[in-house]
Amino acid sequence: MSKKIPIKKFSLRILIFSIVIAGLAALFQWLVPAYTSPALPFIVLFFFVITLFTIFIVLRDDQGKDGQRFVSGYLLSRIIKLFSCLLFLFLYILINRQDAWKFGISFIILYFLFSIFEVILLRKESNDITQRSQSTEETK
Repeated sequence: MSKKIPIKKFSLRILIFSIVIAGLAALFQWLVPAYTSPALPFIVLFFFVITLFTIFIVLRDDQGKDGQRFVSGYLLSRIIKLFSCLLFLFLYILINRQDAWKFGISFIILYFLFSIFEVILLRKESNDITQRSQSTEETK
């Protein structure tokens, strides 16, 4: 039986999550503009794109993957995400020093929100695959 994890399903969930976060960010910017970075929409967009990319790395061509290959793909995606985020953060702070603190705090909060969401999605899917695999073996 194929253990294919549907990338389209994850993409849709990440899109919905990003839209909700973008709405909350827009509301926060409207309510307390003095405490928010004007780059907040771009931070959400950055995390949407980088999360899609890292999920693709983890889930690409996963038919027949053993646990070791999945873990290796996941660790590779974490490294790519971490370095991409550090580069993005560093470049923005170099270019726009006046907004550094607000940007940095917003960036870290969104980093954790997207990371937690990604881990929850992968864990849930992993548990579902394990249950389907066990039920298939029991019926044989």
